[in-house]
Amino acid sequence: MPDIGRQCFPPDGAVPAPGSGPAAAAAQSAGSGFGFGFGYGPGSERWTSPPSPPGYGDDHDPLHLLEPDSKPGGRRSLVMVGVMTADKYLPTRAAAVWDTWGKELPGGIAFFSASYSRPPPNRPDLPLVALKGVDDSYPPQKKSFRMIEYLWEQYGDHFEWFLRADDDVYVRPDKLEKLLRSVDSSKPQFIGQAGRGNQEEFGLLSLEFDENFCMGGPGVLFSRETLSRVAPHVKHCLKNLYTTHEDVELGRCVQRFAGIPCTWSYEMQNILYHNSSGNDAFTGNLKHREVHRAITLHPIKQYRHLYRVHNYLGQLKIQDSWQQALSLHRDIVAMLQLLGQDPAHADDAQLAQNVPLFHAKRGDRDYLGDSALLGKPPGLNKSRPRREAEVLPWDFISRSLFSAGHANPRRRIESALREGMDDVVREVMDMINAFSKQRGRVIEYREILYGYHRLDPVYGADYILDLLLVYKKYRGKKMTVPVRRHAYLQQQFTGLEIRETVEGEEVGRQPPPDLTQSEDGDDAPPQPGSSFREAFESGLLRIGDALPSILGRDGRDEEARDEASVRRKMINFILPLAGRFSTFSRFISVFEEECLMNAEQVALFVILFPSEQEVSVNETVSLMSSLQRRWPQHRLAVVPVFDSFARALALEIGAAQVKDGEEDLLFFVDVDMVFNRATLERIRVNTIRGRQAYFPIVFSEFEPATVYRDQGLSVAPNHFLINQDTGYWRQYGFGIVSLYKSDLRRVGGFDTSIRGWGKEDVDLYDKFVASMAANNVSVFRAADPNLVHVFHIVDCDPNLEASQLKMCKGTRADTLGGVSQLAQGVYAQGRAILDFAKKRRAAAPAASAAGAGGTGS
Repeated sequence: MPDIGRQCFPPDGAVPAPGSGPAAAAAQSAGSGFGFGFGYGPGSERWTSPPSPPGYGDDHDPLHLLEPDSKPGGRRSLVMVGVMTADKYLPTRAAAVWDTWGKELPGGIAFFSASYSRPPPNRPDLPLVALKGVDDSYPPQKKSFRMIEYLWEQYGDHFEWFLRADDDVYVRPDKLEKLLRSVDSSKPQFIGQAGRGNQEEFGLLSLEFDENFCMGGPGVLFSRETLSRVAPHVKHCLKNLYTTHEDVELGRCVQRFAGIPCTWSYEMQNILYHNSSGNDAFTGNLKHREVHRAITLHPIKQYRHLYRVHNYLGQLKIQDSWQQALSLHRDIVAMLQLLGQDPAHADDAQLAQNVPLFHAKRGDRDYLGDSALLGKPPGLNKSRPRREAEVLPWDFISRSLFSAGHANPRRRIESALREGMDDVVREVMDMINAFSKQRGRVIEYREILYGYHRLDPVYGADYILDLLLVYKKYRGKKMTVPVRRHAYLQQQFTGLEIRETVEGEEVGRQPPPDLTQSEDGDDAPPQPGSSFREAFESGLLRIGDALPSILGRDGRDEEARDEASVRRKMINFILPLAGRFSTFSRFISVFEEECLMNAEQVALFVILFPSEQEVSVNETVSLMSSLQRRWPQHRLAVVPVFDSFARALALEIGAAQVKDGEEDLLFFVDVDMVFNRATLERIRVNTIRGRQAYFPIVFSEFEPATVYRDQGLSVAPNHFLINQDTGYWRQYGFGIVSLYKSDLRRVGGFDTSIRGWGKEDVDLYDKFVASMAANNVSVFRAADPNLVHVFHIVDCDPNLEASQLKMCKGTRADTLGGVSQLAQGVYAQGRAILDFAKKRRAAAPAASAAGAGGTGS
């Protein structure tokens, strides 16, 4: 509502006459919803609740603003919502309602509170009605009845429906409009979730056997006819209260003067949904059938979660819009094929001469997407592999997940896949039951008996599911029988969106790449973005190398200058070290070649501990001194620590070497790592002060003796050869991290009480995750193919703490080799392994018999 905040009380307490002054000049809101209200103007630095001015109340309230089509004689708006709130909830719950669903209504909204209430300073445009002679005492019987009376007197001729709502309810305006458009508002209607009280209240509410009431929490709907019969008798109902329950008394009043009860309908408990979890309602996972089906959700006591619910339901609306867009793209492709035109050239299609089908072309901001890619009908054969490596394998789903190409071929179903299947099943059941009411039956989901899943990186996720369902027929001959249904499903991807950011801020919208799949195979002429398409379709998207060419950046615009400032960030390498001089020499060689010789802005701090296995302190110091002499302009230092090795302590000491300020970007690294300049760029881009810490997922080599058994090699010939046979991604490794020192201090730093190997990295990661909400510093994880952990034998100290020792042994086992290599080894040694197993089985009964005999003697 533009300029609504300029409406204010005259300083002398005088009240302007209706239709004059700032209130009458307030503009109407644009869009589908509008509100009415007053508020203090600019300059009010602090908000308090002043006493009600003389004569102020419902008789002199400035809520007389109506849209032109809502004036007498014009078309009535659909619904007017009255929200009961309290003075203390105006800055929180009421403001949240006004910010979310309140402005999307197909009608109007007003908030009703005590006579001394005023709009809060954070929402001066809040459409507030301070009811004369009403306070915020509970139960709010007087407030409720006076609100009903006010709604009828002020807006009775302008709306078809009226909704009584609390300030802790979320209303879905689109679903509400669909419901109300299907019901005759000219007849008396009293719609809500019917109740007769709980077990303790049964018989104490003075209700007849055929009487009920609409429970107030989830919302109550009145048709205009109902309100016209009840509103004139509000004062009589207020004088004849039988209980302290506001909704019970409102229902009694409607029953007496409108002659109708609340809707007796089982469906209303799902349409106007009440969650009995109390203060924790709707604070957890929102992916539930009840949330998706409901028109109102109640109660949302924690007002911040009202915004969360609003965002989630907004995402569902976006998904629906994308689904409609996909359907339109499919219609376009089907029509082009019927007209004998090539869908690959849909961008150039014309409806008539000089009348293009798509006005916006590829690269324009309003481009509607590639119909050739998005318009393909659903199917499991969209992707056509051109070679064996492009064949997409299926995973088998049962109680566990079975994958042929995974390091753990039988494993628990991952949470992401389980959540995706839940979404798919929910949508399938909605489609199956779309016409259940007309057919007099309902089908309920029980479980997935088995299924298959695969992920196509271009087209989406494919499912083949065998579902166990229960068929329930409740009309005619009733029956309940179990049934099975085989479903072939596809969750299609939409067009690829690239959002370029610098330091977390978006710098511009770039044209999307061309992902059209060529039908001519490898001999097809190259198209713009074709290299991107091939990388994408093969399942390996090397976006780090391809991004500059994809975005069309020439390095001369303002965005390139902003990125150049990011690339000048100083990176402070913190390297803990104890012995291992030969490995340290390799690290220094890589560091010098990739960083120093390329004039990168870097510094290196070696935190040096004595080693019991190797006496190499002098050699280490000598190597660093030689490096310092060659590169005196860089800060290269050795920090000796005369204590037993502890990585957490080493990293804390290293962080202390860097001064607080602009150049305090820290990179905690291990001596076993090799990298190149691309890693430095990722560190600078993905680490944002006060906003984001970067935990890269590194590639860890398998034991070369296993990988290169046939060649007889003990060292990998190419550390940057990335595939499932040479190593694995350490997705549960958190030891390599880049962050700012200020963010490290903000989360509490490392736990220096952790000694020896491991655990300190997981502890720091958990601190960042736990403090994300409070400190607003998020965690960013991504695989870095240019950051590789070179294989070395892991020696696990038996004196380690039990959890550390277990982690150490697990890491040692992970590096032995891939599934295929280990399987080949078992197969090659099959005869020896079988003989060994037979001997073990033969020895076991003999040992048991000997033990039994010893016990008997």
